[in-house]
Amino acid sequence: MGPHPAVAAIRLAVRRTLADLAAEAGMTFTPPARAPHGRPDAAALVNAGATAGGATTLIGNAHRHPSGLPRTPAAPGSPLVLVAVSGGADSMALATATAFEAPKLGLRVGAVTVDHGLQDGSAERACLVAERLRALGLDPVEAVPVLVGRAGGPEAAARDARYAALDEAAERHRALAVLLGHTRDDQAETVLLGLARGSGSRSLAGMPAQKGRYRRPLLELDRAATRQACTAQSIPVWDDPHNCDPAYTRSRVRHEVLPVLEKHLGGGVVEALARTARLFRDDADALDQWAALAERDLRTGEGALDVSKLAELPSAVRRRVLRRAALRAGCPAGDLFARHLETVDLLVTGWRGQGPLHLPGGVEATRRCGNLVFRRQGD
Repeated sequence: MGPHPAVAAIRLAVRRTLADLAAEAGMTFTPPARAPHGRPDAAALVNAGATAGGATTLIGNAHRHPSGLPRTPAAPGSPLVLVAVSGGADSMALATATAFEAPKLGLRVGAVTVDHGLQDGSAERACLVAERLRALGLDPVEAVPVLVGRAGGPEAAARDARYAALDEAAERHRALAVLLGHTRDDQAETVLLGLARGSGSRSLAGMPAQKGRYRRPLLELDRAATRQACTAQSIPVWDDPHNCDPAYTRSRVRHEVLPVLEKHLGGGVVEALARTARLFRDDADALDQWAALAERDLRTGEGALDVSKLAELPSAVRRRVLRRAALRAGCPAGDLFARHLETVDLLVTGWRGQGPLHLPGGVEATRRCGNLVFRRQGD
């Protein structure tokens, strides 16, 4: 009898991501021989997983993975993949599936759980999550405390602190990638938030399945599947009360906005929003590539932008060029909004002699002698 359908779906999604990572790393791996009936041969497992000292550790309670099948971890020194784990159903299902699939490809699996310190008992919960991950055979496992600032609001500040901790751990352990447990529901929420903020097509494109070292294997699966998978494998999960707190914007979208849309527009809203993100991402990627080529062609020897050539570009491409130039001059990406770019665009399309524009990060945009110049004030 095979695994629960939700377990199988998550394993398949993780397997595809890990296979891509292994291929990118140029890895080849021959799995150990299998005994009849599809069960791993015990001797082959021991030989495949033996360390220099002859010791072998099996995943899951020091003997078995929750699937019931013994699993031998990859040899020490094999490429490492880290999983970001909060303790919730999404990340625990991801960690469990990764622990099951990675050894087949010769990959080691570790995890990082971040303690944001925003709730009473958060340090103890982080340690408990770390213990559960070690019981699944993940190694190394770290519970990392962070200090959450205030810039951008509580949600953005927590996210910045979390990614900084994940980046540091990935660098220190030289991990191939960090896997994140975002699902199709998270993607739908992100699209709605981008729409409400009027942030443009890149925001409506949602979260990418891959960006730098980060991979999101579960973006095509819904949140219910991860909970079903954890229940089927008796994996304990922790439900973060912040996810139900209406003080947080994403929580209100999750528990108030999306249910209303589903009720009045019919089922399938989450799937439609996720599909919208994929379509917008294709468009945004194409426009970004066009803007990169255009910027290279119209940049002057002094690093300014030729206004006459800028004016010939479609507005969607031109504003991307302006954004690239502002970021290069030192504007923080998280503080540069559409309204800023619209104002800078008037220096190209609505020039009436207006003076320098002040942008976030102390950057100044000025039209001078037919060129648009971006520079940090004081430079």
